[in-house]
Amino acid sequence: MPSSPHLLVRAARGESIERVPVWAMRQAGRWDPQFNAVRAGMPFFEFSEDVERALQGTLCPRRFGVDGIILFYDITTLPIAMGLPFELLKDIGPQPDRAIRIPSDLNRLNPKPPPSSYDHIRRLLARTKEELKGELPVIVFAGSPFTVATYCIGTGKDIAATREFASRQSETWYGLLDKLTEATGHFLRTLIADGADVYQLFDSWAGMLNPEDYDRWAQSRHRTIFAEATGVPRILFVKECPYLDSMAKTGADVISLGKRHDLAVARELYPYLTFQGNVDEEILRKGTPEQVEAAVKACLRAGGGRRHILNLNHGVGKETPVANFEAYIRAAKAGP
Repeated sequence: MPSSPHLLVRAARGESIERVPVWAMRQAGRWDPQFNAVRAGMPFFEFSEDVERALQGTLCPRRFGVDGIILFYDITTLPIAMGLPFELLKDIGPQPDRAIRIPSDLNRLNPKPPPSSYDHIRRLLARTKEELKGELPVIVFAGSPFTVATYCIGTGKDIAATREFASRQSETWYGLLDKLTEATGHFLRTLIADGADVYQLFDSWAGMLNPEDYDRWAQSRHRTIFAEATGVPRILFVKECPYLDSMAKTGADVISLGKRHDLAVARELYPYLTFQGNVDEEILRKGTPEQVEAAVKACLRAGGGRRHILNLNHGVGKETPVANFEAYIRAAKAGP
């Protein structure tokens, strides 16, 4: 495979890099006044489906000097394409129009949604690449089947409620995971063929599972998707996941670490993997620029300058001062 012109892609592949690349989850978001001006109060899905407006929002972080651009959409885009409408409620999160509750509800979900059903994302990808003209790599993403399934059944991050549903409705639960796994692989392969440079698989809630449920409901699905959607670097993000060894065995090229893990130790244990992270987003949200700079430098030292992509333990909080995000990027580029 020829070397990429993009620093982030080369770091993900474990190639030689002149410095550690940097980006951030939710780098295009409500914390940024320019992003809010572009969105202009539009409802989430209306905004994300307006390709030209979503393009402007997607590109807002470019002015800070990030090393990758992640498209702006939501993980529920895929179940919507499959046939399950969602509403994004303020301070609550995604809510399905009619939650999946019994086996017959699965008939509403198409495991191979036609690319036309998420055409706005494909057009956003094309327009973003057109605007960037090769300047930066474009990152796409999908929700992992476990986390997306919890939204489809209406439980979200309530792990106890999810476990109860899986026990009472095991046929529905496993049928839903199967359909989402198939659709996710199909979705990512389409975006790779359209020119995505990198993708990240998000599993927001799986890190709260016990080891047995994690392997059955999350890790096994990660392995399937990474085996089916190939050709570009693959990043796995499981929010504050305690199961590093299971994450390392998924086939992902890059493992995104939370603050619960020591980056230097992870590097020693898995020298063949690239790690992403793991600056604490709370420091960006509540700290000073000087504290942000110190946290970035400590993270860069732990990462060792190779097979490392600087990022946060999770997304940029909406209360984050712009000055702190600027300090985050500036410190990353200055080095340890």
